Amino acid sequence: MGISDRIEAFILELMKQERDEELKIQRNELAEVFGCVPSQINYVISTRFNPDKGYVVTSRRGGGGYVTIRRIDYNSPIGDKISEYDAFAYIKKLYDCGTITAREGKIMQEAVSDISLYRTSDKDGVRADILKNLLKNIES
Repeated sequence: MGISDRIEAFILELMKQERDEELKIQRNELAEVFGCVPSQINYVISTRFNPDKGYVVTSRRGGGGYVTIRRIDYNSPIGDKISEYDAFAYIKKLYDCGTITAREGKIMQEAVSDISLYRTSDKDGVRADILKNLLKNIES
């Protein structure tokens, strides 16, 4: 088992122990535990805990900064396509669990609405791409 697999397993175990949809960790401390550089932790978090896998990650920098990994309790991760209804439900869940504000949710809904995507024939595919990109760029 490589270091990335061990880090992922460790984070998943912490989430399981916490019995919560949210885990706050400090990259530097976790890097010390595994004897690696913080960028290795960043790599694992960005590749294994992303919207495609049902997670949203936010970070705080400076003065004891940390990373928050939130599991989105949604029927399935965002795939290659998502309907307007399912996208709105996903956004509502993000709001309900405190990941985004009401204003951010409204902006996200407008960005992925059928009205905004009226010029494309692949609304559900474009909507999925937009939603995944928005989730990757959420900053608290």
